[in-house]
Amino acid sequence: MTATKYIPTIGLEIHAELKTASKMFCSCENDPDEEKPNTNICPICLGHPGTLPVLNIAAIKKVLEMGLAVGGTLADFTEWDRKNYFYPDIPKGYQISQYKYPLVSGGVLVGVEIERVHLEEDTAQSTHDTSECEGIPCADVSLINFNRSGVPLMELVTKPVIHDAETAVRFAKELQLLLRYLDAGEANMEKGEMRVEANISVANAEDTKNMKFGTKTEVKNLNSFKVVLKSIAYEIMRQSSLLDGGGEIKQETRGWDDVKQETYSQRSKESSHDYRYFPDPDIPKMKLSEIPEFSTMMLSRSMPELPWVKRARYERDHGMTDKEVAIFIDSPMIADYFDSIITSFATDVKRVRLTVNYLLSDYLGLLRSEKQEFDATTAISPASFAELINMIATGDLSSRGAKDLIALLIKSPTSSAKAIATANSLIQKSDTGALLPAIEKVLIDNQKVVAEYKAGKVASLQFLIGQAMRATKGAGNPEIVKKLLLEKLS
Repeated sequence: MTATKYIPTIGLEIHAELKTASKMFCSCENDPDEEKPNTNICPICLGHPGTLPVLNIAAIKKVLEMGLAVGGTLADFTEWDRKNYFYPDIPKGYQISQYKYPLVSGGVLVGVEIERVHLEEDTAQSTHDTSECEGIPCADVSLINFNRSGVPLMELVTKPVIHDAETAVRFAKELQLLLRYLDAGEANMEKGEMRVEANISVANAEDTKNMKFGTKTEVKNLNSFKVVLKSIAYEIMRQSSLLDGGGEIKQETRGWDDVKQETYSQRSKESSHDYRYFPDPDIPKMKLSEIPEFSTMMLSRSMPELPWVKRARYERDHGMTDKEVAIFIDSPMIADYFDSIITSFATDVKRVRLTVNYLLSDYLGLLRSEKQEFDATTAISPASFAELINMIATGDLSSRGAKDLIALLIKSPTSSAKAIATANSLIQKSDTGALLPAIEKVLIDNQKVVAEYKAGKVASLQFLIGQAMRATKGAGNPEIVKKLLLEKLS
């Protein structure tokens, strides 16, 4: 098998649940963490006859903000359609979605062109093959939880312009970040809040050059970036091997078997006409330009600093490494905390560098060792952390003292760093008059080491410095201590 002679073409369909107070077409609570099944339900999201849907304006706004962020064209006119199919997780027998008039058309994210972004309602949650059914063993059971039914669901479709699994994963990760930065959704894949589907085909180079693609298969419901990477890579190899053997690719929907580490056939792939789309007669058509809060000007006002803008700023203004930038970008809460700390000295390269080091290595490292998560609401106050950085920069606090002070401030996060340092004798002593007695005592108590130094054993100096630091309980300024020792030893 020679997979490299084929060029893969990949398009992604990514669904993301939106973070709104209520569901898409009713007032039921949108709570993805609700553990009790079939609690957040009503006649509307259960599809009872005679009920009428009401649009969730907040969900529409979040999709339009997404479109603005990726440089897409925001719709002036839109409508909702009924997507007809019959599964237990669709109580109405159809899903309310958008077909001909999506909210967003076009756009680009990490170099990948976007076809459209539209809004629909999520399905109910199905649980299969349970080992027990209310305490009674049973097989092949499917349970339906309608709490998720009707939750606002954004669907983003890329153009078929991706040619490797790594690019597909990079796009999905950046989209997850963007959803979080826009506060549009948490997009936790392990919870099903973001689901990736990959359409994959392979063709020889000449066909691809002439825009002739192979028969595509769709791998559905990929629930982690690792699985996205593995399933696309496997499917490329499977299709290439099949073509090498003279076989034929079937257009079908496939799933990922995590145990066997391979895709498997689920059903033949539907086409759009199979869903018999038609405009939903119960939902008014919308002229978005007539709604002030949907104007580009109004949407722009609420836009945060986007991930790629923040990434470029950290690299340009603060000279951060790729690893450091990634930590900040992946956690907007930590990034905002960092920006708050450096407010008063953002142009001071030394202090900013110290902040990066002590925040990422010492503060977050200490939290990890104590199995604590960073939480901005209980963190050391930015003012106290900035005070700590200033004391390090001016030599009032040693590296060891800074680590000890951080540990103390974790227990008293709103306290003044300087006050805590003073109360615990962590302020470095730079006064030569105050340090001389300790220096002289160290020289008297270690006359053998002094003799070794004077005889040419230079390493003995480090021992004497260590003894002097111990004598001052770590409060002596190491540079001053060294200077005084050299003066006394000369």
